Amino acid sequence: MKSPRERAADGLQVGDRFTIVRCFTEDDIRQFAQISRDYNPVHCDARYAQLRRFKAPIAHGLLTASLVTEIGGQIGWLATGMSFQFKHPVYAGEQITCHWLVTDIDERGRAKAEVMIFNAEGVTVVEATTSGVLPGTEERERLKQMLAEGDPNQGAVVINDAQPAPWRITTP
Repeated sequence: MKSPRERAADGLQVGDRFTIVRCFTEDDIRQFAQISRDYNPVHCDARYAQLRRFKAPIAHGLLTASLVTEIGGQIGWLATGMSFQFKHPVYAGEQITCHWLVTDIDERGRAKAEVMIFNAEGVTVVEATTSGVLPGTEERERLKQMLAEGDPNQGAVVINDAQPAPWRITTP
């Protein structure tokens, strides 16, 4: 089975699916707060989080949503837009799974994807859409060269989905 980077080098197709599983730690949440400078107490103070009706501090929505860009980065997707709906909190130590589905590609390589992120109980935590530009011929050739060189930047563990996902975002 080809890696996401290899599939991108060959050229992505409508219907391509990717899945990634992550578990953010308290340290990940702390580091994201430092990088983003988002020190909302709901992310870093247990008592405040409980006052907001959460069982513990929650991961930043954009930290959770970063799984969208993790997959996008592996396939060379140059994002032009993203939209997120945060449905359920994510806590440190909680496993989440991100499913990515390429839904549209036009003749100029502009593409759209639908993304769903679930917790271990199958509860949707984030629904997202993203638009972007796929790698063109020259970029795909460079991806092939990178792969031949060992591609040290391909650090993510992304699983190619062979089975159709049991979801699809619909818009009115």
